[in-house]
Amino acid sequence: METTPTEKKSIKNFFAKLGPGLVTGASDDDPSGIATYSQAGAQFGVKLLWTALLTYPLMVSIQEMCARIGLVTNHGLTGIIKRNYSKPVLYIIVLVSYPSITLNIGADIAGMGAVGNLLLPGIPSFIFSLGFTALLMFGIIFFNYNKIAAILKWLCICLFSYIIIPFLSKTNWGAVLQATIIPSFEISKAYFMALVGILGTTISPYLFFWQTSMEVEEVRQKKLIVDKAVIHGMQTDVKGGMLLTNIVFFFIILTSGTVLFNAGIHNIDTVEEAAKALQPLAGNMAYALFSIGVIGTGLLAIPVLAGASSYMMAEVFDWEEGLDKKFHEAKGFYITIIISLIIGLLIQFLGISPVQALLWSAVLYGITAPVMIAIILHICNNKKIMGTYTNNRISNVLGFATLLLMLAAAIALIWFLLK
Repeated sequence: METTPTEKKSIKNFFAKLGPGLVTGASDDDPSGIATYSQAGAQFGVKLLWTALLTYPLMVSIQEMCARIGLVTNHGLTGIIKRNYSKPVLYIIVLVSYPSITLNIGADIAGMGAVGNLLLPGIPSFIFSLGFTALLMFGIIFFNYNKIAAILKWLCICLFSYIIIPFLSKTNWGAVLQATIIPSFEISKAYFMALVGILGTTISPYLFFWQTSMEVEEVRQKKLIVDKAVIHGMQTDVKGGMLLTNIVFFFIILTSGTVLFNAGIHNIDTVEEAAKALQPLAGNMAYALFSIGVIGTGLLAIPVLAGASSYMMAEVFDWEEGLDKKFHEAKGFYITIIISLIIGLLIQFLGISPVQALLWSAVLYGITAPVMIAIILHICNNKKIMGTYTNNRISNVLGFATLLLMLAAAIALIWFLLK
């Protein structure tokens, strides 16, 4: 059937509205997230596919609140916390969030380097890590906001490589549908650790900071006057972005849950292990798609991670901030990004393995997430801050459900680690 001009215009308008929400959602499927999802699938097959349905409305509700805060207040999340909460609250959030984001950057850089080495074994992994870090640093410093936003948008395409892989191997789609709709549980430490890992990876505090700050950038760049139409456009963007991330993480679990689990491979600690294991079982095409996807998601996620920490620090110290500014106009902002990338690169040379970095970042995220969600809910119900754009009943129900779930996940994570 031929697409009518009206339909073409509707599709074009839909994709035009996709911006910060799309990039935020796509960056959630970073190399460290891919390792988490691959391990969940390898250990438990398709049993955890139902988490994709569970987390979607929860992610949408929190990210929509963060986006709305940015649009309405024209300040990032750290700036709002600084203006409306005590200094100890601000400092605790920053002291926990910055190290966790930096560890995440380190794990992602190491994962990209290792996968690059798999594709081109003649080049050492650290050379790839160094090259990717330099490329990211150059792009973030020398490209303006519009260029960076466009590049990040296009990098989202690499995520579709994971959707293709299950169709290249034998998949029992009946079992997949059942596992997606009907939750199944195992009373074991490994199962709950995998569940907590998925929750911590999908609902990550760095996304809260990035989403809020990016909406502020959008308002400034496009000179938006916030009204119901702008809010509606933002909500479409957030829903689309979170849908993409959940579809991708669904297919990563599905890939490892059908290919690796069925082959008896139940322990995957890193993305390179997942890629290696796929090659003899699913073929060179699946292996190449998986590996390229890791590099693409790293190039997408690391600017988001580094940007989130930089916006956070700039708002704490009242520095000039913004990806639309040149280096000399926002030195503190860009130096923070450079430091984050360099520390992230050095982590693998300090004897800290990517797995260790992931573990500690997961612990720190687990501690930070419930606190951050509680603050976001409080902000979004405060008429002095949000005016007429406070939460409705559905937002509060989903927000409090997310808070309780992440609080339970944090307690479970700490209990399992101490056990």
